[in-house]
Amino acid sequence: MKAVFMGLGYIGLPSAAIAASKGVEVIGVDVNQEVVDTINAGKIHIVEPELDKVVKEVVENGRLKAKTTPEPADVFLIVVPTPFRQNHRPDISYVESATRAVIPYLKAGDLYIIESTSPVGTTEKMCELIWKERPELKEKIFIAYCPERVLPGNIIYELEHNDRVIGGINIESTEKAKSFYRFFVKGTLHATNSRTAEMCKLTENSSRDVQIAFANELSMICSKAGINVWELIELANKHPRVNILQPGCGVGGHCIAVDPWFIVSDFTEQAQIIRRARETNDYKADWCANQVLDAAQSFENRTDRVPVIACMGLAFKPDIDDLRESPAKYITSRIIAESNAEVLVVEPNVTSHKSFALMSHKQAYIKADIVVWLVRHKPFLSIPVDSKKIELDFCGVRR
Repeated sequence: MKAVFMGLGYIGLPSAAIAASKGVEVIGVDVNQEVVDTINAGKIHIVEPELDKVVKEVVENGRLKAKTTPEPADVFLIVVPTPFRQNHRPDISYVESATRAVIPYLKAGDLYIIESTSPVGTTEKMCELIWKERPELKEKIFIAYCPERVLPGNIIYELEHNDRVIGGINIESTEKAKSFYRFFVKGTLHATNSRTAEMCKLTENSSRDVQIAFANELSMICSKAGINVWELIELANKHPRVNILQPGCGVGGHCIAVDPWFIVSDFTEQAQIIRRARETNDYKADWCANQVLDAAQSFENRTDRVPVIACMGLAFKPDIDDLRESPAKYITSRIIAESNAEVLVVEPNVTSHKSFALMSHKQAYIKADIVVWLVRHKPFLSIPVDSKKIELDFCGVRR
């Protein structure tokens, strides 16, 4: 079997590599020539444990080849980003562009799958596009939607072991897609229709967003009440039916910070809690930035000199290099722009950044007057406390 993966990013590359490791001949397609060259050299352009070993192996044995354009195959998978526009309306232009790129290569009997997180009805829209461009293929190819549901930092294991929801435009398409995923997925494959599968992905991330919003709102309440939120949550979770998540400086990443808006956009009147949770988590980042700015002003007033502020972490979650939609990056940018301070920026999982001059976490901690914990990276946990420093812990490094 031969499969084309359109998109070699944080999900596309691991998915392509796992499929190749199970014997599928894989062509990975990306518009970025540098990404293509990196992968063809047996290397990776993202941080993900164990991925480098898998990619090196499948490239060396010829099972994975990266290119900038697709070619004929048996299966075509769309694994490209689906961002939203400024008004929080979903942008499926990348999905459409990738679909248009594979349309000339489709033939009777082929399987087309969208994995990209998409608004409800996207699979049907792409189906109509394919029929319009290639009417001779109507009802002669199989079309389905199967979203990923993996955790960055553990993607290799979860791609293989997590259950998958698979929804075709008809029963035949669903079964055809299930037969493909059985090549490399050990988890259970749950059959449904494309609309339900699309909504399932959005629902999973919206549910997480709502739960995180509760924790973040609680942290702001506790700050005003003079209560240690970490202790409070630990005690509340002793209840057998309570499981409050840990608060942070907001919500980032290309899933939880984005996907709920896809529901809100299409179901504006009904999605009241989902909208409010999204607004709460966005507000938490501004709240954190304001706390730092207030601390900096207070320090300057008290000491008659500007403080040195260390912003510890830029990624959207611990121990990865992914900065997409990161509240930590947003907070750092605000502190740099609005404070009268020397700002040190730390991100141990990134070697360089076009907007920030990075330094080591140990050096930054030593130099700083105010330490702002934004991401709970493992290297941060071993830094001993210096009681002379002001520490603002928004992610539980000191909990």
